[in-house]
Amino acid sequence: MEKFFATCPRGLEQLLAEELQQLEAENIHAVGGGVEFRGDFPLCYRANLESRIASRILWQVATDHYRSEDDIYRTTYALQWNDWFEPALTIRVNVTATRSPLRSLGFVTLKIKDAVCDKFRRLSGRRPSVDTRRPDVRIQGYLTDRGFTLYLDTTGDPLFKRGKRISVGEAPLRENLAAGVLRLAGWVPGTALLDPMCGSGTFLLEAAQIALDIAPGLGRRFAFEKLKNFAARRWRELLQQSAARQKPRGPLSIYGSDLSGEALRSARANLAAAGLKEVVSLKQANILEISAPAKEGIIVTNPPYGVRLGELQELAELYPKLGDVLKKKFSGWRAYILSADMRLPKLIRLAASKRTPLFNGPLECRLFEYKMVQGGMRRKKPEA
Repeated sequence: MEKFFATCPRGLEQLLAEELQQLEAENIHAVGGGVEFRGDFPLCYRANLESRIASRILWQVATDHYRSEDDIYRTTYALQWNDWFEPALTIRVNVTATRSPLRSLGFVTLKIKDAVCDKFRRLSGRRPSVDTRRPDVRIQGYLTDRGFTLYLDTTGDPLFKRGKRISVGEAPLRENLAAGVLRLAGWVPGTALLDPMCGSGTFLLEAAQIALDIAPGLGRRFAFEKLKNFAARRWRELLQQSAARQKPRGPLSIYGSDLSGEALRSARANLAAAGLKEVVSLKQANILEISAPAKEGIIVTNPPYGVRLGELQELAELYPKLGDVLKKKFSGWRAYILSADMRLPKLIRLAASKRTPLFNGPLECRLFEYKMVQGGMRRKKPEA
C-alpha cells in the first residue's frame, strides 16, 4: 500500500476527498491544501488521469523527524533513488514548510539536492542534473515543526494544465478551480448552465468535458511515465477504458456569452481545440441585456476584477444593474459568482445564501451563491 498526497486549491479539499473515494482510494484524510490517501501504485495513474480537482499527485517516499539540515540530508541519502529513476534524468527540488524552526528553506533545498546527487554518484558513478524549468523528476520536501516528509511528484505539469486551452485572458481561471465551482454549485449534466461573462471559456470547457465524461488528463503526459516502476500496459488499459467511456458529442444545454468579441474568439478557439465547438452555444452579448436560455438553470461566472480606479468605478456601477437583471430575468435560477471583489454582495443588492472562500492560485476569492426566487429575495420568516 503506497501513501500519496493530492494537492488542490484551498477550499476544495472535501470535494477532492469525495473524488478520490470514487477512484477507490483508501485511508482518505483531507487537510489544508490537499488530501492524504493510500492505494496501490497504479492508483496514481487513475488519479492523474481522472481527477478534475487535484493540482498534483505526490508519492510519499520517506518521513522522519529532524532537528537540523543534516538530519534531512541523512534521511534523503538513505533512500535508494536509483530504484526509482535513472541519473540521466533532470531533477528539481522544492521545499515548503509549516512552523519549521529552520531558517533557510533554500539551504534545506540544497541539502536534499546534494543528498540525491551524492547517492547516485556513489551507486552509479553518475548524478542527475538540475533543471528548474522543465525537470523530468520533481522532488518535494515538506517540513513541519518536527517532521520531514519527502515526495516524488507523479504529475509533472500541474493537473489544471489540461492542454485544452490555447488562449487565456489576463487573469485566467484555473481549470481545477472551475471544476470545483461547478461541483459546489451543484451543477449536473442536463441542467442548463450559463456563463454570461465567459471570457476564454474555462467554465464552459470544464462543464462540456464533465457532461461528455471526457477524462481531464487524456492527451497529456505525466511524470510517472519516466519512473522505473512505470507499468506501461496498465496505463494503456486505463487510457482505453477512459476513452471508451466518453459520450457522443452533440449540442448541450451549456451557454456562454461575453460583451468582448476578443473574449468570444478566445472561447471559440479553446472549444475548437478541444473538439467541443459544436457542443456549447456562444454569443456576443451584454450581460445586462441577456435573457434566460431555459426556465431553470445555474449561472456560474467569474467577473473581471477591478484593479485601476476607473475599472473599480465601472464595476461599482455594473453590480447593482446585474442584481436587477438576475431578479427580473432569471427567476427560478441559482447564480454563483466567483469574485475577489469583497464589495460584491453589498453592491449587487442581493442576499447571498452562501459565501465559500476559495483561491485562484494565490488570489483569495469568494464564491457567492444567490437563489433567484419569484417575488424577490426577501428572506422568509422562520416558522413558529
